[in-house]
Amino acid sequence: MMKWRHVLIFCGLPASGAVLADDDHERAREALERGEILPLTTILERVALEYPGQVLETEFDREWFRYYYEFTVLTNDGYLLEIEIDAENGKIIEVEREDN
Repeated sequence: MMKWRHVLIFCGLPASGAVLADDDHERAREALERGEILPLTTILERVALEYPGQVLETEFDREWFRYYYEFTVLTNDGYLLEIEIDAENGKIIEVEREDN
């Protein structure tokens, strides 16, 4: 199993301001150029429609030959969610609510 895990935290940025770490960005750009994934902006638009709020963390990973984006979102109603999205088709894979 191959898995990359690099984290970049964004405090105070709207969802449209999310950016990937340099090495995540390079892998995502290459996968996008090969037509293997959707652009991050497209994914963020879909996340914002279903889970309005502020993106605090953005990751790009690959596991079992599947690329995915993972976002930590502070929703407008105050919940902290971890949302995993299939980078190829934009479908939500998993949503976990952090209860603290």
